[in-house]
Amino acid sequence: MTHGRDAVDGRVLVAGAYSVDLVFRGPAEPVAYGTEVWADGFGTAPGGAYTLAMGLRRLGREAVWATDFGTAPFSREVLAAARHEGLDERGFRHHPGPVRRVTVALSRPDDRAMVSYEDPVAGRPLAELIEIHRPAVVMLPHLQYGPEVSEALDVADRIGAEVFMDCQDFPGTVDMPEVAKVLGRVAVFAPNAAEALRVTGAGSVAEAVEVLAGLVRTVVVKQDAAGALAAEDGVRIAQPSVPMEVVDTTGAGDCFNVGFVHRRLAGGTLARCLAAGVACGAAAVTAAGSAAAPDAAGLERWLARLPG
Repeated sequence: MTHGRDAVDGRVLVAGAYSVDLVFRGPAEPVAYGTEVWADGFGTAPGGAYTLAMGLRRLGREAVWATDFGTAPFSREVLAAARHEGLDERGFRHHPGPVRRVTVALSRPDDRAMVSYEDPVAGRPLAELIEIHRPAVVMLPHLQYGPEVSEALDVADRIGAEVFMDCQDFPGTVDMPEVAKVLGRVAVFAPNAAEALRVTGAGSVAEAVEVLAGLVRTVVVKQDAAGALAAEDGVRIAQPSVPMEVVDTTGAGDCFNVGFVHRRLAGGTLARCLAAGVACGAAAVTAAGSAAAPDAAGLERWLARLPG
């Protein structure tokens, strides 16, 4: 990948909120109002955009995480974890009141459900953050669009930064002009399979890839245990995953994103980037939350296990 003269080579700006994930593993049956369901296991883990910044740091990347902390225990827990991992604190803002973001995750080997809450906090404008930190890559954890995002993309273009955007369950479809406009300007869009179907209205993942490939330079669709698909410049690639015992899928998609961006910053081909993403995602599901996000040596071991 190439960057304009103003971007700092290799620096990644992660712009997004933290979360504390309360993970209930292996619920006996689906949850419904009026019922009580018991889980086989429980754990807490820092998550949200923390996973992106932490995963990049473990792989040796320079990452600035722009996020907000407050006085509540959730903020203190994630801030302590961030400091333990040695994360760059230049993007942190500290508030005198509570800034809570929590997700309750019901995690089964084949799927998960989540309920989330966050205190409303007005974040710093993305354009301003890009201007200050001059990253080579901007990582956005969810689908974003509108005038403020377009302004940020203008700044990214000017300094030569690429924008990597995940989707998550945020509203928006390709039929909306503002969504199509933003997707046409980001470098990589990386929804999971269900998100790709929702955003495009397609009847299959393959059809969704084709729709998105008509808008985005590089499309990546994560398929959990099946691996991932990618499309770029007319090329279509599939990377299967490797069988493993799944402990928890929470954070696996974010770890995939980390692996993909890490290898892309190293100048890797689309196939190598996709493999690194699948390897990091596979590693992540072997422990609760993102605790098993690999370091550089661990990534190589997981890459060696992937089918060719």
